[in-house]
This record gives sequence, C-alpha cells and structure tokens, in this order.
Amino acid sequence: MTKTQPHVAVVDDEEPIRKALMRLLRSAGLSVETFGSGSEFLQSLDTRLPDCVVLDLHMPQMNGFSVQAHLARKCAELPVIIVTGQDLPNARERTMQGGASAFLRKPVLDRTLLGAISAATSSPQPGSSNGK
Repeated sequence: MTKTQPHVAVVDDEEPIRKALMRLLRSAGLSVETFGSGSEFLQSLDTRLPDCVVLDLHMPQMNGFSVQAHLARKCAELPVIIVTGQDLPNARERTMQGGASAFLRKPVLDRTLLGAISAATSSPQPGSSNGK
C-alpha cells in the first residue's frame, strides 16, 4: 500500500510565484492548492485542511504573521513553512517562536523547499530552521 502524498497549501500574493511553486510541488508528486491572500486561505480551512502550508510573510491586507497567528490558535499542529523575499531582522525569530517549521528566503532552492516540506510533514513537532 502506498502512502498518500501530502496536500500543500501555497499562500502568496504574487501569481508568478504561486504558479512556479505549484509546478514544482506537483512535479514532486505533491497535491497542491494555491491562494492569493491570507483571508482566502483561511476561508478554505472550512472545507479542507492541508498537511502543510507554504506561507509568504509580506502580503497586502492580511500578512503572513496574521495568518500564522490564526493558524496557531485554530490549527496548532499544522506545519507552516515561511517563505519571504524580505528577511527583516526579527521576522525569522518571530515566526519560529510562532511555531513555523522552517524559514526560507526567496528565491528558495527547489530541493530546500521540498526538503522542508518533507521534514514538516513527517515530523510531528515544528521548530527546525533552514535559511539556505
């Protein structure tokens, strides 16, 4: 019997990044759903809970910090991988203290992101950091 591949939610306000991540994750055999905003993603949780979230920090209206805080309250066990193009001084510390499984800076290497997803979905506890 084969194990079902994880279902990954990608939350990023930039469409080209969402498309690129979707292609990468699907090529690795993962099930993927993309969202252009934090509020759109949070609304989807009523119908389907992903196994992992790849979350951009800097989005208009509802940023990744707010989405992560909501997830920590409602879905504490859901692994969150932060991806950001703006590695602000306290962002890594803040997201890791908030329970992020990994903090990755854009542009992220394919194997780094896939490794972070694999680690997050096979490990019950968040807290490892990978900034490469």
